[in-house]
This record gives sequence, structure tokens and C-alpha cells, in this order.
Amino acid sequence: MRDRVAEEDDAKVDVGVLAELVGYHLRRASNVFSADFVRAMTDSGIRQVLFGVLSVVERNPGINQGSVGRSLGIQRANMVALITELVDRGLLDRRVSKEDRRAFSLTLTAEGKRVYRDCIERIRAHEAELLADFDARERGRLIALLSRIEAREA
Repeated sequence: MRDRVAEEDDAKVDVGVLAELVGYHLRRASNVFSADFVRAMTDSGIRQVLFGVLSVVERNPGINQGSVGRSLGIQRANMVALITELVDRGLLDRRVSKEDRRAFSLTLTAEGKRVYRDCIERIRAHEAELLADFDARERGRLIALLSRIEAREA
């Protein structure tokens, strides 16, 4: 009962200028997606960042870890730990690149492919639930608009 009363009280709070700020709404929406992602991925051991790495490697077998990191906006120092975690879990195979002996070439292992497929099913269900009142055109438009903001990062 207390939670319901608190929610009703919170709904009456005027957030002022925040209601007009896109960044505020992006952060709130991101929080909703992140929390639901964690729920959807419970017991998988996969965090958003790890899924991002698996996804890029799945589409680009043999890619080097520097390219993966740059494509996802992950700093080099953090990439080493992420790749090591995925290798230690048996999801990624890391080998010295044939083209550049200073770099590592990455591919998904058979287990990595299985985990990736499981993650895709869970994530598609999670997004379908959160975006249930969006039609396909609206989802596409949302992605296009967010992509325009992301492009400013470069």
C-alpha cells in the first residue's frame, strides 16, 4: 500500500524545466531499458557491454579488439579486461592476428555462438515488451533519431 501511495505522490511532483529537456528523458528511458535488460538477462552472466562485444565479433569474425572497442566507444584499457573475461568464459577465441602480429583476432567459440543466440532471444523479448505500444515505423524512427545524436560523438 505504501508504494502505491508514494507512486501517486511522486506523479504529482512538478519536475520543472526537466520536463522540457531531451537529455533528462533520454537518461530516464535509458534507466528503464538498463534495468529491464538486467532482469531479462538474469542468470545469463551477460552485461550490456559484454553483449555489445559479442555482437560486433559475431558480425565481424576475425576483427581485432581495438576495432571492437572503437566501434562501441570502449576505452582500450577496458577492452583488455572485457576480452579476457569473455575468453576465460569460453565465449571468445583470441589469437594473434595473421595481418598484424601486435594485434589479436577475435571470433566467437561454439559456446559463444550459443550464448549470443540465447541473448538475442532474451533481448528481443525485452525490447518487444518495452516498446509494445510503438509500431515498426515508430521504432525505426526512434532508432534513426537516436543515431543522429550518437553520430555527434565522433
